[in-house]
Amino acid sequence: MQVSAPNDIKIYNLSAGKSLPEWLSERRRRSLVKRDIDLQRRIELIQDFTMPGVSHRIKVSRDGQYILATGTYQPRVRCYDVSQLSLKFERCMNSQVIQFDLLNDDYTKMIFMHDDRYIEFHNKGGSHYQCRIPCFGRDMAYHYPSCDLYIVGVSNEIYRLNLELGRFMAPLKTNSRATNCCQINPEHQFLTIGTEDGTVEVWDPRSRNREGLLDTNLSADGHHEITAVKYRDGLNLALGTSTGKVLVYDIRNQRPYVTKDHEYGEPIKSLEFNHDQDYVLSADSKIMKIWQRQTGKLFTYIQPETDINSLCTYPNSGLLFFATEAPNMLVYYIPELGPAPRWCGFLDNLTEELEEDQQPTVYEDYKFVTVQDLESLGLSHLIGTNLLRAYMHGFFIDIRLYHRAKAIIEPFAFNEYRKQRINQQLDKERESRAFKKNEVVKALYTL
Repeated sequence: MQVSAPNDIKIYNLSAGKSLPEWLSERRRRSLVKRDIDLQRRIELIQDFTMPGVSHRIKVSRDGQYILATGTYQPRVRCYDVSQLSLKFERCMNSQVIQFDLLNDDYTKMIFMHDDRYIEFHNKGGSHYQCRIPCFGRDMAYHYPSCDLYIVGVSNEIYRLNLELGRFMAPLKTNSRATNCCQINPEHQFLTIGTEDGTVEVWDPRSRNREGLLDTNLSADGHHEITAVKYRDGLNLALGTSTGKVLVYDIRNQRPYVTKDHEYGEPIKSLEFNHDQDYVLSADSKIMKIWQRQTGKLFTYIQPETDINSLCTYPNSGLLFFATEAPNMLVYYIPELGPAPRWCGFLDNLTEELEEDQQPTVYEDYKFVTVQDLESLGLSHLIGTNLLRAYMHGFFIDIRLYHRAKAIIEPFAFNEYRKQRINQQLDKERESRAFKKNEVVKALYTL
């Protein structure tokens, strides 16, 4: 476990640290943990929370009991049961998953959008049915009242697949050459589409008419695409752009009341809202920032070592999941963002117990020496070789080589040091046995 404090906010990386192979014996495991401080401080919150190569998407079921993730290679989906803190099942697929959604409160009904123009439906037992879509898809949204699945992608049309009738309905035509993302607001049920032209279109699924059109290029510098759409409630809408900016709108106004720049120039991939603290969580491939929705003031940030593919937050908590360009799916815990979920309430105590103030230095097996020290040790001829690592006004040398050269130059240094320590110990013992001068003898004067 690693602890960082950007902007004086403590962030616990629960995925950091070394892991042990499963084939090691229990005795070997104990011996390795005893010697390695990184193994002592590791926390495996969910067992086998990894992918063979890369993870793409992570989502939490609406009942909060399951965490589902997609990745590769081979393309697959993994379901984790939080009550058991372990993997529940794994299903492999024929092609990479672009997006997926849960139709039920749990994992029993799922939809997967693949990169080969197929939509695949899964039930509790596995794959149920798949159908081909007219274009390459990028995102999808399910409208529960009408049972319509809206599909956006490399086309100016929004395709509607009715899951009750099992057939495609008449598509909705947009003014853009392609669409990137979509979301249905759960309060007023409007469908919001983000396009490649930087416009946002709002459609009413009941009348299938376009109710609004917003050109975000008028409120931002230069041309950009809309890459992420997220509603906080019925009125507040956050938009992520391809230039690394987040625009927060009141849908009754044409101008954003907050504009946040990530300053990396990378497309915004994920947007989330924290309702308790009124924060916005925005992530691109390099960094995830948490900032105040009303003012845009930065709260804190997380910058993993690998590129971010998507962000997922566990509801009403400070637990965050990252799908990245690495086998490990990252788990972070921010206590000031919210409490730990009920299924991992032990995190509040563990983070305090396992956190250590003193961290091992980077060069703990090396000793810093100057040029004068090298000359006194007779090692000046090693300058320029790989046995010395230049640093500031001196060098780092292997501590074993240093002690070996020290023993050759001063062969009797240890014996003199040992005699000195013995004499100091004898002097302390003599002082303890000696009487103190001018000591007043206590007596009973009443006798």
